[in-house]
Amino acid sequence: MVLGRIAHYAFDAVLISAFLAGVRRSTGLTPSVRAESVSDSPSVKKWVDNYLWVGETVMDQSVAFMGTSSYFERKR
Repeated sequence: MVLGRIAHYAFDAVLISAFLAGVRRSTGLTPSVRAESVSDSPSVKKWVDNYLWVGETVMDQSVAFMGTSSYFERKR
């Protein structure tokens, strides 16, 4: 039960990070991770940077998978 809840929260966190990556890709807007706006601690800034990197990676892998899948087609 506890493990399932942790997995659910982790999955939600990855989805939010991927959403932020998509917003960044389509609009150029990104969360501010300057030291004075997040925290004085460099470890917090590093954690936020890693969190956003996970979203970028998930976004890249999803787009690569969808690009090769026959279930998706590119329309411009």
